[in-house]
Amino acid sequence: MELNKLLRKSIANLKPYSSARDEYTGEAMVFLDANENPFNEPYNRYPDPLQRTVKEKISQLKNVDPSNIFLGNGSDEPIDLLIRAFCEPGVDNIVSIDPTYGMYQVAAEISDVKLKKVSLTAEYELDVEALLAACDSNTKLIFLCSPNNPTANSLAKESILKVVKSFDGLVILDEAYIDFAPGKTLLSELAGYPNLVILQTFSKAWGMAGIRLGMAFASVEIVSVLNKIKYPYNLNILTQQKALELLKQNEQVEAWVKLLIDEREKMAAKLKALPFVVKVFPSDANFLLVKMHDARGIYQYLVDAGIIVRDRSKVYLCDDSLRITIGSKEENKILRKTLKNLIS
Repeated sequence: MELNKLLRKSIANLKPYSSARDEYTGEAMVFLDANENPFNEPYNRYPDPLQRTVKEKISQLKNVDPSNIFLGNGSDEPIDLLIRAFCEPGVDNIVSIDPTYGMYQVAAEISDVKLKKVSLTAEYELDVEALLAACDSNTKLIFLCSPNNPTANSLAKESILKVVKSFDGLVILDEAYIDFAPGKTLLSELAGYPNLVILQTFSKAWGMAGIRLGMAFASVEIVSVLNKIKYPYNLNILTQQKALELLKQNEQVEAWVKLLIDEREKMAAKLKALPFVVKVFPSDANFLLVKMHDARGIYQYLVDAGIIVRDRSKVYLCDDSLRITIGSKEENKILRKTLKNLIS
């Protein structure tokens, strides 16, 4: 794969904006270079545009070199940037699985890039041959999500790697829920595949959805492209400070994950016993996809009871299904009790 051939010419020729904090890094006695207000420290200063300290901590956590890390405003930012960097509007296209995370299509449509959907199998597995057959000379990116949303299952590692090896473009693997599927991340494979980009997030297992911090792991060349086209200060100082604080809580996060996985299995078993539940699909995520009789009616019943789940009954291959996030023990008990009341 030659990255420059994939890259849009306008992006390859782009001279990136250079901020004051790009030109000087480190500490000084007096900063008079960035037209900042001298009062209200520390919020008067622009944040590190490359988030070096945060990346060092994440590097230790993920065992990935800082030069292979891009940080964004959630995972949505690198999704958008990858499309804008590599796909010529109105010309190039993207291939993705169906059903999956809806932002791939939204980001593609915003950039006037066609997204071609390839159906998962009835068991929600990856059809590698169909996926590759959907690609043409203008396909620049393939998006895969594992564990997948909303189906909750992990895609087979062998199938993912076959796509990566066979495709002469970028394969973006979204591992937003990977903390709930121990041992299934492909981060250790990153160095061997220069066309692989792995997305992860702190929104799920780490409980940081509110601070908006997503990660893209990729080759130095791809990370350089993303840094070139991102907004200069894409992660504010509050996000960076809070992330550094929360990244010290690794043991707490491990305990949360264990509890949520235990609760997930308990919830699955309890739901299977309900007469109106048709199927609880296997899950490697922090949610369950549940097929039910009259899913829409049950959704509304729960809303009326003050319990909000996600109605996925109109999503392709998810007919009559609700997506239920695993909450605290107390929240899960309330949901189960409310559903059990339907029997009587």
